[in-house]
Amino acid sequence: MWHDFLVAISLVLVIEGMMPFLSPERTRKTMELMMHMHNGTLRFVGLTSMLLGVVFLYILK
Repeated sequence: MWHDFLVAISLVLVIEGMMPFLSPERTRKTMELMMHMHNGTLRFVGLTSMLLGVVFLYILK
């Protein structure tokens, strides 16, 4: 179980690090856009992302 958890965290770090590494300017622009979004919009984006992740995990298992 710990192994799977650490693999998942490692994949998150790799995926999260790809955009700043590959396109730092685009990452800055995206962050700037996010700074101007309403909290509700950001929460909706986060919720949608989490739900998609749960659905994908369910399908894979």
